[in-house]
Amino acid sequence: MIGSVLMVCEGNICRSPLAAALLKRELPHLDVMSAGTHALVGAPADAVVADLAREHGIALDAHVATQLDAPLARAADLILTMTKPQREWVETTFPSTRGKVFRLCDEHGADITDPYQRHRAVFDLAFAQIQEGVSQWTRTLAAQR
Repeated sequence: MIGSVLMVCEGNICRSPLAAALLKRELPHLDVMSAGTHALVGAPADAVVADLAREHGIALDAHVATQLDAPLARAADLILTMTKPQREWVETTFPSTRGKVFRLCDEHGADITDPYQRHRAVFDLAFAQIQEGVSQWTRTLAAQR
């Protein structure tokens, strides 16, 4: 039974905090966290992603970027990355995570576009991709309850 999910991206200021907030909204019984492979430790959510989240009823005001470390990786029942290279990094850096690390959009064999420091349209694309991935995992995790 999955009780905790860790969303992982690179800087932990755009994709993974948004994905974590969306999954937590859909499955409030889960412990959902986010972290980065190369986090901008202590930074808030990117201003554009915070605005985008707010437009969809999600508050990222309290988010603080966190570096993925061994205790976080160990504590999570499921780790969802935004890209295949991130998945590989997690499994290589923390070998004990093998078997519990997947891409958010693994079902489609796709990576989530990195919107960092790009135009708003790229943030909108990443949001749509994240929504789709969260929707897929929501169905999968809800079926396990």
